[in-house]
Amino acid sequence: MEYKELRQSIKDMEDSKLSSLEIEFPDGTKISMKKNTNNGGNTCAGIEVTNDSVVSIPSVVENVREEAPLPATPKTEANLENCQIVKSPMVGTFYTSSAPDKPEFVKVGDKVKKGDTLCIIEAMKLMNQIESEFDGEIVEICVQNEGMVEYGMPLFKIK
Repeated sequence: MEYKELRQSIKDMEDSKLSSLEIEFPDGTKISMKKNTNNGGNTCAGIEVTNDSVVSIPSVVENVREEAPLPATPKTEANLENCQIVKSPMVGTFYTSSAPDKPEFVKVGDKVKKGDTLCIIEAMKLMNQIESEFDGEIVEICVQNEGMVEYGMPLFKIK
């Protein structure tokens, strides 16, 4: 995404009634924007752009404040050094549970064994259970529930 497009997206977000927006591109770049109003009526915004690194952009719009960024999960190389990645075997829609009223198959911190069901990917109205290829602990769930996934896209990081 070019700087002009990013700046326009920020302006559009600022002018809208949306309180948050997340965009994920096929190349792995993620843009998250969040705004809220403090007691003085001024808008505070946090912008996070990730592509294996986090970049804060506090000076793009005048009222963006550095003290109000989006909450970011610390991603250190030490945490992800020994991780195995479960990748999507198909294109489809990612689901964390078998139904909206059912509990998630796994959460961050859960211990899993090879063969445990991690999620479901719906492709062409078929529900495909994705099983763990490794024993370990879920370190990160890389896709949001009901998000679109591409072939080979990381779904889970297991340590």
